[in-house]
Amino acid sequence: MTITESDITEDLIRDLLREQCPDLAGLPLRLGALGWDNQVWRLGPDLAVRLPWATRSADALLRKEHTWVPPLAPHLPLPVPVPQRLGEPCERFPRPWLVTTWVPGEPADRAPATRPADAADTLAAFLTALHRPAPDGAPTGRDRGGLLADNAEAFTRALASATDLGLIHDPAAIRAVWEDAAAAPHWAGPRLWLHGDLHPANILTTNGTFSGVIDFGDLFAGDPAFDLAAAWILLPDGAVDRFHEAYRPSPDSATLRRARGWAVLRALSCLRIADAGVHGRPGGKPSWGPPARASLHRLTASADQ
Repeated sequence: MTITESDITEDLIRDLLREQCPDLAGLPLRLGALGWDNQVWRLGPDLAVRLPWATRSADALLRKEHTWVPPLAPHLPLPVPVPQRLGEPCERFPRPWLVTTWVPGEPADRAPATRPADAADTLAAFLTALHRPAPDGAPTGRDRGGLLADNAEAFTRALASATDLGLIHDPAAIRAVWEDAAAAPHWAGPRLWLHGDLHPANILTTNGTFSGVIDFGDLFAGDPAFDLAAAWILLPDGAVDRFHEAYRPSPDSATLRRARGWAVLRALSCLRIADAGVHGRPGGKPSWGPPARASLHRLTASADQ
């Protein structure tokens, strides 16, 4: 069920809290953010309510977070939104919803990291801690994290679209990065926990460096290259090499090649969303454009390294 922005109100959320979480119903409540899948409302000083509103897949993603994030969160060096309560569908709101901890900070698409060394070390420490072997039954990546070659058609469409729109000026250089990545050896290690959606709107900053990671709806287990791609789109210029040096275990050349391929796909996707908002869907933001363009510049500049 798709829900419009106006369907979710303070009165609705208070009614849901009174029915299912009455001890929280009296806390101050205000809109925090309109995301791609969910609306986020600040609840008191330390909590948030996340309600799906735009995509059919959001219901399952919230339930996944409720199951898997609490045991992971204590091992992570940055704050993440930890589910506290799972709200069940009801007559007034026929979709599940979450109460989570609130993570302070500004999204990196609006407040990019400006301290390269600190940002690189912080991101490396977070992903080193997260990328541990996942148990049997851990979620798969849906359309994410499989073989790069399986995404060749999606890459070609994205590159052509961005070129036609005038968003990129050297498609040949971008294609060269992609083709090298798609030819890299596949991941042969264990399935590792991955965030799965490390774009700039899902990373928070404070005082010029990363201070929190949000939205674990795409959490899955697989090839670490998928998450390592984030270095090119999140970090300031000159910080990617330091990130690779700080991340453990040190990624081999094949993993870095695959990571560049995933980074190209992510950057092209962010460019499209920034330019058109994907036909009016919520979450599309012009602020996603600059980090995407910077990412493509870094990737093509480093293609021969």
